[in-house]
Amino acid sequence: MKKLVIAEKPSVAGDLAKVLGRVPKTGDFYENDEWVISSALGHLVELKMPQEIDKAYSKWTLDNLPIIPKTFGTKPVEKTKKKLQELKKLMKRPDVGTIINACDAGREGELIFTLILDQAKVKKDIKRLWMMSMTPDAIRRAFEQLREGDSMQNLQDAARSRQEADWLVGLNATRGATVTFGRRGGTAANVGRVQTPTLAMVCDREKEIRNFVPRSYWEIIADFSLETGTYKGTYQRPGFKKDETNPHDRVSRIWEKPDAERIAEEVRNGGEASVTEKKKRSKQAAPRLYDLTTLQREANNRYGFSAANTLSIAQALYERHKMLTYPRTDSRALPEDYGSSCRDAMAQLPDTYKPHVDYILSENRIDPKDKRVFNNKKISDHFAIIPTDQKPRSLNDAEQKIYDMVVRRFLAVFHPPAEYDVTTRESVVAGHTFRTDGKVLAEPGWLAVYGKSTGAADTIPALPKDQEQPVPAGVDSVEVKEDQTRPPPRYSEATLLSAMENAGKQVEDDDLAEAMRERGLGTPATRAGILDNLVHQKYLEKDGKELLPSPKGEALIDFLRTFDIEHLTSPALTGEWEYRLKQVEEGHLDRKEFMKGIEDITRQITDALKNPPPPIESSLKSITNDENLQETFKAYVSTDTVSVNNRKIPALQVNKVIGNRAITEEEVAELLEKKQIGPLDGFRSKMGKAFSAILKLVQKDNGSWRVELDFGDSGDGEAGEVDISNAEVVGECPICGAPVHEAPNAYICAERAKDRDNCDFQFGRNILGKTIERPVFQKLLTDGKTDLVEGFRSNRTKRKFDAFLVLKEKGKLGFEFPPRPAKKAAKKATKKQAKSS
Repeated sequence: MKKLVIAEKPSVAGDLAKVLGRVPKTGDFYENDEWVISSALGHLVELKMPQEIDKAYSKWTLDNLPIIPKTFGTKPVEKTKKKLQELKKLMKRPDVGTIINACDAGREGELIFTLILDQAKVKKDIKRLWMMSMTPDAIRRAFEQLREGDSMQNLQDAARSRQEADWLVGLNATRGATVTFGRRGGTAANVGRVQTPTLAMVCDREKEIRNFVPRSYWEIIADFSLETGTYKGTYQRPGFKKDETNPHDRVSRIWEKPDAERIAEEVRNGGEASVTEKKKRSKQAAPRLYDLTTLQREANNRYGFSAANTLSIAQALYERHKMLTYPRTDSRALPEDYGSSCRDAMAQLPDTYKPHVDYILSENRIDPKDKRVFNNKKISDHFAIIPTDQKPRSLNDAEQKIYDMVVRRFLAVFHPPAEYDVTTRESVVAGHTFRTDGKVLAEPGWLAVYGKSTGAADTIPALPKDQEQPVPAGVDSVEVKEDQTRPPPRYSEATLLSAMENAGKQVEDDDLAEAMRERGLGTPATRAGILDNLVHQKYLEKDGKELLPSPKGEALIDFLRTFDIEHLTSPALTGEWEYRLKQVEEGHLDRKEFMKGIEDITRQITDALKNPPPPIESSLKSITNDENLQETFKAYVSTDTVSVNNRKIPALQVNKVIGNRAITEEEVAELLEKKQIGPLDGFRSKMGKAFSAILKLVQKDNGSWRVELDFGDSGDGEAGEVDISNAEVVGECPICGAPVHEAPNAYICAERAKDRDNCDFQFGRNILGKTIERPVFQKLLTDGKTDLVEGFRSNRTKRKFDAFLVLKEKGKLGFEFPPRPAKKAAKKATKKQAKSS
């Protein structure tokens, strides 16, 4: 009987065919007397949608929620239905006695094969091929050590549970939120079990930044002189203790200027300083080996690679080039019997790394007893990402960068710790203490792999060797420096991946992060896709390396929190469920118990969406009856009503989301006062096109007050002509060459004024709160760049900023920021800038 091997993708099937004796290709698969080798194309089978289970679910309504099927039906993925039929035919062949699952060695690979097997409905001997790398030797070893199919039951249970949990929470929450909230903006509210809590973290950070109030503080910096040179010291407050209620407090910060000036004056008049210091040797171990998330984080920090891009590159290095082990891993350790494999891999590394390899091998640095590197308890199905024993091939630039990162980390863990000589110096004047830190690299250890050498450091002039401490030092100058506290930075992909891994908790310590990772959001294999989805669905936006929530994203999280749906907004709670899913995978939790909990959560979510919270009284006054407006989950409404078609409606209503843009309370207040605000940016049409508009509070014929979008002469409304007959020409369109006219609210190309499909060039005269006058816009058209424009106001942070307006490709408008003031030239090493503790 023949053995049928099913890989996850055609390229892997081809590699397996070569290793198994150059099995010849026959049509879309490979076959000889012993083997039949074919592949899936990723997922070929998916769960049925609600309306395919019951036609009653075709209509999106709260009445039929929650949708909790007794069994989850599956169906072929439409675009790959032919491939599924081919596989089913091969699986049913009478000459095939054994079917080998060679899909990727992980939860998703197991699910892909399991669902195909369900569709085929065959009862044959099932084996599992579990590959750690794609080198020929590794493939041969994997075929020699095939696992029994039923040994993978726990992994199958976890895979099915993950898929069904995402279906239950995602579809029910999406339908409920769309009916209750999303349709007011004309789009579905895409809600996910893991992606929505991830979005909540970014929204929370943005609110923290927006609401942050800077506080001034003062530091005192003194210049001291010895015979050997000069150095700086920073004043240290006596008796300082960390205050949990003031996370910005530091030992060097003085919160009242008079106090700082008084201390500085006492130091100026205090005579010589009395100086003592302590020295110690500190060690810094090499970072652990990479798992996928740490590799993605560092590649984003170092090269700006997105998480998805890094995964794609690592997958290519594993699958196509065979130069890295399996990348979709959450482990940062190696098997305890993997020492010889490490030596084999080192022997094949390029000459660039030869000095480090020679040191490791000659000094016998590969120690299987080193638990930071070799630890079976830290490995589940896969170990850390390391290079294989495959000789390097030609790589493109991005592949070379990722490969080099992995190789250097691999070599670094087999080097001794780096050692520093650390000096802590205290200079006391008039009873006031100033601190200076010095640090010298004494032994590079693992840092040698990264090109660091002895002596690289922050140095300070030595104390005289022939004098006992304390020694005197001159006080050359004393300066009081003012600064302000700063809000936390926005997330980058690197920091958001870290936050996902730790379920929103900020963890710096490597060992603590290791202990928390089981309760993270998503898995290393899914996190990149989650971030991509949030950007694609326009819940997150990218600004350089920074990630920030869109108005649509913030509106969704605000809405869910109004309904108190913690399971969709709490990273910690979602992390707990990810941990339980891992328990299913390890056989410590029954699948039925896990799914019962998910069903309970689904009911809680839909019950909450069916019961809107009662209105609360806002601080805004209505213009209809001078009473405070009531704030509901979707709008600000007046307490008085008007009658329309025998139905009472609020006399005034301002929705919280208009044109897919969240309207802030400050904007509502301005609208009530002035009856008009804008033009405002950030609106999006039903097709996702961004536009600007004026908001007007208008009294309707029925007596009620409602908000309308006014496009003025901007051309942002429906397609059609805009009257520019009386508008002056200010320049030439950079896109089509037609005249650009100055309309009351916008600068607009004549062709776009005729029909917006003709040309895209038009800009509101008010950009981020700044009116762009004609001479400024004319310079933009002629030179492609304005002079510095002062006084723009960020829609998100509400802070003012200055920038140049620049024309980009295809007539798009952009900002160019003035260079920051140059930092003062670094002083000689003998003039060490003190570090604040």
